[in-house]
Amino acid sequence: MIVFKCYMKILRQNVTLVIIYLGIFFSVALVMQMAAGKSEDSLYANTSIDIGVVKEDQGVLAQGFVDYLNTIHNVIPMKNNPEVLQENLFYRNVEYIVQIPADFYEACIQGNQPLKVTKVPGSYSSYYVDQQISSYISTIRTYVAAGFSQEEAVQAVKTEVHKPVTKISSDSASSDLVPYTYYFRYIPYLFLGALCYTMGYILMAFKKGDIQKRMEASAISVRHQSLEGLLAMGVIGAFLWLLGILGVVLMYGNTFWDSELRGYYIANTLLMLVVSLSLSYLIGMFIPNSNILSGVANIVSLSMCFLCGVFVPMDVMDKSVLKVAQFLPVYWYEQVNEILSRHHSLTPELLGKVRIDMGIEVLFAATFVCLILVVSRYRKEG
Repeated sequence: MIVFKCYMKILRQNVTLVIIYLGIFFSVALVMQMAAGKSEDSLYANTSIDIGVVKEDQGVLAQGFVDYLNTIHNVIPMKNNPEVLQENLFYRNVEYIVQIPADFYEACIQGNQPLKVTKVPGSYSSYYVDQQISSYISTIRTYVAAGFSQEEAVQAVKTEVHKPVTKISSDSASSDLVPYTYYFRYIPYLFLGALCYTMGYILMAFKKGDIQKRMEASAISVRHQSLEGLLAMGVIGAFLWLLGILGVVLMYGNTFWDSELRGYYIANTLLMLVVSLSLSYLIGMFIPNSNILSGVANIVSLSMCFLCGVFVPMDVMDKSVLKVAQFLPVYWYEQVNEILSRHHSLTPELLGKVRIDMGIEVLFAATFVCLILVVSRYRKEG
């Protein structure tokens, strides 16, 4: 077990730095998790905003639409004066302006023409108003297509949506996120950051002086050395993973353990750990010094987390960004996490999606391992 002990010795020599980074990553993950939770909770709960409405249609449907908005938001009637509208938006007298055309029924209900809206750039609240408007109009269309008169459709929708709305979600199955959603959402940041540093320092130590040549000249076979190295990596990874699971247990206790989906959460984080471990080892093979390691570790962990829905919910991310993110393993971890966080149990269809996404994580890990083997063999032959 010489190689294994060597890994552990190098880790102990850098244990202070590793502990510091672990503390930083845990602190950042937990603080951001709590901040994001509060932010998103307030985002959903404080759904009432000031909306300017320009109503040029005096029909029943247009009035019903305004009444619907008024049950959720503070509706401010406005005239169709572009300068006044822009001024009110600029000074934040309103956050959102919707213009109802004179032919609202013909153009928007029958003709599928979108309503003209103006909103504060980058406003999360505006995004959810978009969803509310889209949902209302789609429901009206459904009732009208079913043969309801305009008055009946308005009344039916009013009865359906009159209940207080505090949360809106693109996922119709459940709008309530479990409390530990954000904890698991930020786990990839912890794994990637901590392991990139840990594996980087260990591999750099093996590159110093003639250590590599001594290992090659050792009586211990290359295969045995590799197995001991893998065992050491497994111990390091298992320790970090157990810390992650211990964190959620301490913070949420029975709330987490009583969940029917806890096994999927644990499996998903374990797969993310394997991916992070293999990717970190692959990156560490190319790192010559600690200065470069610091930059690369930050770039890899932060870029993946920003692109893949760790720091920003996928619901509000641009579709083109998400298409790029599909080429990164963290995206598929977050896909599983999103499904688990929005459901209390899994239907066969959802279970199939979870298995596919987890399978893709396995493929990423296998790909990184293959690349490690290829690079190792190339260097030995070179």
